[in-house]
Amino acid sequence: MSDDRLIVALDVPNVLAGMDLATRLGDAVSFYKIGLGMLTGGGLALANELKVEHGKKIFLDMKFFDIGATVEAAVRGVAQFDLDLLTVHGDPHVVRAAREGAAGSHMKILAVTILTSLDRDDLDASLIKAGNITDLVQERAGRALEAGADGVIASPQEAALIRALPEAKGKLIVTPGVRPVGTALGDQKRVATPAQAIADGVDHIVVGRPIWQAADPRAAALAITAEMASSQKS
Repeated sequence: MSDDRLIVALDVPNVLAGMDLATRLGDAVSFYKIGLGMLTGGGLALANELKVEHGKKIFLDMKFFDIGATVEAAVRGVAQFDLDLLTVHGDPHVVRAAREGAAGSHMKILAVTILTSLDRDDLDASLIKAGNITDLVQERAGRALEAGADGVIASPQEAALIRALPEAKGKLIVTPGVRPVGTALGDQKRVATPAQAIADGVDHIVVGRPIWQAADPRAAALAITAEMASSQKS
């Protein structure tokens, strides 16, 4: 019944809330994202429980960024949990270090290009070089993939352009910022519907609030799965 192209973000306060949501979703969802906000609430313990005891796939969204030796050590520590996906920032030195840390495991390294909550004004405030966001995302994605990333995190609005890059052949594109029609955008600024994201070559979509804030999270997840399936047929 589940479709692992849908990754549900467990952006809830703690392990108990996360396990409760996963129980409510049941076999409708097979892939979960656990992010930095959950880390101090027992995120790694929850990841391990969902993986080992419930057979779920886990995307650990830590967005590591540091000197190479520190990133390599951090990734090596995470790799022992046999998780599926891990994010790091897309700077080539970070990606190379992460690849070293993940060596010998099945965990895939995803590079963050530009956060989907940011627009050009945000980049200007952070002194990021001038240019169209789409162009910058493409450039960062290409460099991260050349450095050895297994895939990239990018907004669905850039997915088709990234998929067209020679470096993206056989690589994953995972997109947050996906919102079913009729749901609030929240803090996301570069968004698309599940159907559009899949049509543009995305491998996995990450959805949080539209599912866990729904009156019936399971029904919300199944509706998204159905929309992705209809997009593929069309």
